[in-house]
Amino acid sequence: MAEAAKWYVVHTYSGYENTVKATIEKTIQSRQLQDKILVISIPMETVTEITESGMSKTYDRKLFPGYVFVKMVYSDDTWHVIRNVRGVSGFVGPTGSDPIPLTDEEVYEMGVEKREIIVNYAVGDSVRIVDGPLSSFIGTVESIDVDKNAVSVVVSMFGRETPVEFELDQVEVISQ
Repeated sequence: MAEAAKWYVVHTYSGYENTVKATIEKTIQSRQLQDKILVISIPMETVTEITESGMSKTYDRKLFPGYVFVKMVYSDDTWHVIRNVRGVSGFVGPTGSDPIPLTDEEVYEMGVEKREIIVNYAVGDSVRIVDGPLSSFIGTVESIDVDKNAVSVVVSMFGRETPVEFELDQVEVISQ
């Protein structure tokens, strides 16, 4: 049943995100809905600020204030459970119809869920670009940043060595 689960966006009153998440989690436990409502998420980012006195202050900040992301199997029952939580103003989507789930691409771009990419190349390896305008070009890996889903590849274009940045899955190692 979990494979039918999709991510939905729930709109909350300002400042109620944590309360809404906690209430949904309690309701899941009391109504035995663990197989219907799988994950409740409030995407956060860590921010470091320098105060006027020169001290650095680190804290977590909500990426989408006023919204809670819920991975669930949509049904009338799950809709009512979420919709009737205090602080919820509704699902994001067209008024008067079923809420529309996020696409996989939207989920990854928003940072709600991480996609695992297996990188089978290292700095210094020869790689072939498999996607984008430089498709089929060959270059050398200069740097890899898994957190930013980026790889820098030095490609020879017009007789010059040029570093170009790609997503991790846009290149593949050339087998020796």
